[in-house]
Amino acid sequence: MKQPNAIIIGAGIGGITAATHLARRGWQITVVEKNGRPGGRCDHFIRDGHRFDTGPTLFIMPRVFEAEFAALGASLHEMLALQRVDPSYHLVFDDGRQLTLTADLKSMCEQLEAIEPGSFQGYLRYIEEGHRHYHLAMERLVNRDFRTATQFFNLRNLSLLPGLKPLVPHYRNMASYFAHPRLKAAFTFQDVYMGLSPFEAPATFSMMPYTELAHGVWYPKGGMYRIVDALAELARRAGVEFIFDAEVERIEVDGDRARGVTLASGQRLAADTIVANADLPYVYQHLLPEDGRAARLARKRYSCSTISFFWGVDKAYPGLGPHTLFLADDYRENFESIIRDPALPENPSLYVHAPVRLDPTAAPAGQDTLIGIVPVGHLDDANGQDWGEIRDRARQAIFRRLATLGITDLEAHLKFEVCYLPLSWRKRYNLMKGATHGLCHTLTQLGYFRPQNQHPRYRNLYFVGASTHPGTGAPTAMISARLAVERIMDAGGSALVQPKR
Repeated sequence: MKQPNAIIIGAGIGGITAATHLARRGWQITVVEKNGRPGGRCDHFIRDGHRFDTGPTLFIMPRVFEAEFAALGASLHEMLALQRVDPSYHLVFDDGRQLTLTADLKSMCEQLEAIEPGSFQGYLRYIEEGHRHYHLAMERLVNRDFRTATQFFNLRNLSLLPGLKPLVPHYRNMASYFAHPRLKAAFTFQDVYMGLSPFEAPATFSMMPYTELAHGVWYPKGGMYRIVDALAELARRAGVEFIFDAEVERIEVDGDRARGVTLASGQRLAADTIVANADLPYVYQHLLPEDGRAARLARKRYSCSTISFFWGVDKAYPGLGPHTLFLADDYRENFESIIRDPALPENPSLYVHAPVRLDPTAAPAGQDTLIGIVPVGHLDDANGQDWGEIRDRARQAIFRRLATLGITDLEAHLKFEVCYLPLSWRKRYNLMKGATHGLCHTLTQLGYFRPQNQHPRYRNLYFVGASTHPGTGAPTAMISARLAVERIMDAGGSALVQPKR
């Protein structure tokens, strides 16, 4: 029997995971990646002894990671040295007052009651709701592959409406638990990870603050890129071949089949099956023949983007926690500026990551490595955006916010700065509109409504990653890979079903 072969376009987390699943089932797998190393947007770089994660900086949803590593025949905790980050966040408000999010219930009680008397009981009820949302959503929505409309629209799923509150905006739902606007903000800001404003995100997403507080925020020793290192190691053990600095120019199709890919160098690679881990809208617009689908995807809602500053600093700031989030009191205006305009708010909420607090090897001794991230609107070619001016305002916003913590000399101690703009995300990772989380997660872009893991015409072309089901994020990228491979097996790739042990 001929050994089946597949080409994986893109060595992001979803692509590497799909490659490993298939290789363990006896497939011959080649991964082609436009950049010089694996990881996709879960990337990193090192400069003058300072190590930067350029993508995600928080390791969340550890139970999902455990299950997906196990599906690859590996133990997460043997592959990665994880440490729990508690407190998970230090929240700082406009007047300098702070709220520390922690698993310590006594500390949470004291802090919440100081802001709003009686709010701790609301917090406990909110976490209970988040627990329900997490387990229902993971079992019935995230880990499910909705291949037909009837698998999604049925009486069993209809019963989820009261339990998951998908039709109730997340921020409005907070009124059931808190009165103070700062507490409502403290437990809804995670919606920006989905590319959404909490004023339109479904209340279902209370599952995110729940999993952070209940299951923990973690950090791999050596940085978040260690996830990529671990997955690439599993792939190579399984026999996966990687070709780097090899950009795909187009997917070759014939009738209702994809036949292979042509690289920018002109080289052609044939395959029985193709799995695209490149940004799904990019694949439709640039790699496939035009059939109207690319135009329809372009009209969908895209997530926001970010301006990310990577600073090597010649002194340490030990008082700055690993994850500090500055939340603006004009919370609604912040999200409306980012999601609707799209632009940079006048007083933006922003995030500063100090990995040296967790891993001293992230900087030379006595120095610091800092990452400042400011959410902004995605690229809007129709209206034009002055990214130089927006970048400068974002930088000053970070300096201004850090000054409320007594850090007033950062600019004088910068050794160097590297900055990623939405333009950078588009150029480096082929992200449409520079949207760092792909298609956003509105109700009409979730579940069966989200682009599926298999092309509707070219039935041997599959998709994994942020803009396909189930959605954005490193752990969900691994889920999307597993779901796509299940489709491949069901479509006739199951002649070699048993994974290697």
